[in-house]
Amino acid sequence: MRKLALALATLLLAAPALAEEPPAVMPPPPAETQAPPAPTPPTPAGPRVVIQTTMGDITLELDPVHAPVTVKNFLRYMKETHFDGTVIYRVEPNFVIQMGSWDANVKGRPVHEPIPLEANNGLSNVRGAVAMARGDPNSATADFFISLQDNPVLDHQPTDTANTTGFAVFAHVVAGMDVVDKIAAVPLGGKGPMPGAAPLDPITILKVVPVP
Repeated sequence: MRKLALALATLLLAAPALAEEPPAVMPPPPAETQAPPAPTPPTPAGPRVVIQTTMGDITLELDPVHAPVTVKNFLRYMKETHFDGTVIYRVEPNFVIQMGSWDANVKGRPVHEPIPLEANNGLSNVRGAVAMARGDPNSATADFFISLQDNPVLDHQPTDTANTTGFAVFAHVVAGMDVVDKIAAVPLGGKGPMPGAAPLDPITILKVVPVP
């Protein structure tokens, strides 16, 4: 069990280092299937953005207090319209959905330099949490995922003093979790950088925009 936990804690939810380089294939997610609780966003409240998809809107509340570098990085990509026209390329039922830099033709978009890992910020990968995808600890760029259930195995480990474990939570879903759940239930097998994980019919991110 300890080996399984360690393996899951180092999952490679990697964004593309270059546009042509696909993210790493990950081991299967945990097998728990119990209905998770509704997401509970932490305080204090931060700015909100809407991910407009072809299946509906998902509203995120960002947390610049606990994840200042990560939030600044996300907003930079949003302002550059990096996410617009990309697809949700990875769906793992009872685990996560992932998006950020890939379009329906499996073409990745160029990214900026990676950011430092902010997983040790007191936030947990609970249902509705939004965290950065990464390979190496300090390799996150533009790709991110939303947890479909509580995923404590993706959190920073208390014994880690070198800040190399966990996936940095920087936002929470505050509206549209029903849309997330609908996305998680679609048939899979479409084209994508992670074979077998892409929706059969592409789900496009139309825009990511701030809430006025």
